Amino acid sequence: MPEGDTIFRAARALHKALGGHVVTRFETAYAHLDRVNVDTPIAGRTVEKVESHGKHVLIFFSGELILRTHMRMNGSWHIYRTGERWWRGPQAMRVRIDTADWVAVAFNVPVAEFVTPRQLETRGPVAQLGPDLLGAAFDRDEAVRRMVASAARPIAMTLLDQRIVAGIGNIYKSEVLFLSGVHPDTPSSAVPPATLEQMLDVARSLLRDNVIDGSSPTIQTFRNLRQLNPANEHYDSLWVYDRRGKPCRKCGTAIEMKKMGMESRSCYWCPGCQKDPSSQQSTVGS
Repeated sequence: MPEGDTIFRAARALHKALGGHVVTRFETAYAHLDRVNVDTPIAGRTVEKVESHGKHVLIFFSGELILRTHMRMNGSWHIYRTGERWWRGPQAMRVRIDTADWVAVAFNVPVAEFVTPRQLETRGPVAQLGPDLLGAAFDRDEAVRRMVASAARPIAMTLLDQRIVAGIGNIYKSEVLFLSGVHPDTPSSAVPPATLEQMLDVARSLLRDNVIDGSSPTIQTFRNLRQLNPANEHYDSLWVYDRRGKPCRKCGTAIEMKKMGMESRSCYWCPGCQKDPSSQQSTVGS
């Protein structure tokens, strides 16, 4: 599933192409969107702005109408010049928005709905989201409060819950825990508030760094200044994620991985830098 910074960059690119321009054509493969388009046509409306909130892309049209999309695992937005050949076939198209100069296409996006501004604020998944790590008004205190309230749930699963804090995906989860020295199995309520604040600061910094850089779709949390290896760029750009069995970049201990949660999301950590809370309790009790 795309991380929060990926969604932010997608929304930013869509806004740059579509923002302030009149829609000349709207197509969709979804009947529920098409019914709205027939009743109140999208063509002729102006795209007022495009924003992200957590992992949702929000396209605001004139006339108090918003298109909300969520990419899930395989969805993506592409932007083309008018007449430019698409990178993917039309059978994967779910939503198409044309202006005079640009064509925005949502491929394999499984979640798409029209909502009003009031509906966006009062019901549905966006209204339930926690503080957005990439939001200008990010409320760290509220995020910490929600994390503490997760009680015995492992901190790794708490970080993925978008109702608690919005924007962290599977890669950043492992990276933030490593950089904060917290084992993924640690109960959320057992993590000191100061450490939770540090984790949120680390997450916000990593997300913002990758948004500002924006030169590559590859997430970077570790920058290897001694080696350039384009063929293995993903491996060289992360501290622990996708590095099972590789030596920790700090202490040399082999990185471990396990599946967690109902969706069996992979989690990577260093046993040397991130101490298992159960082993620490055993040591204290002995």
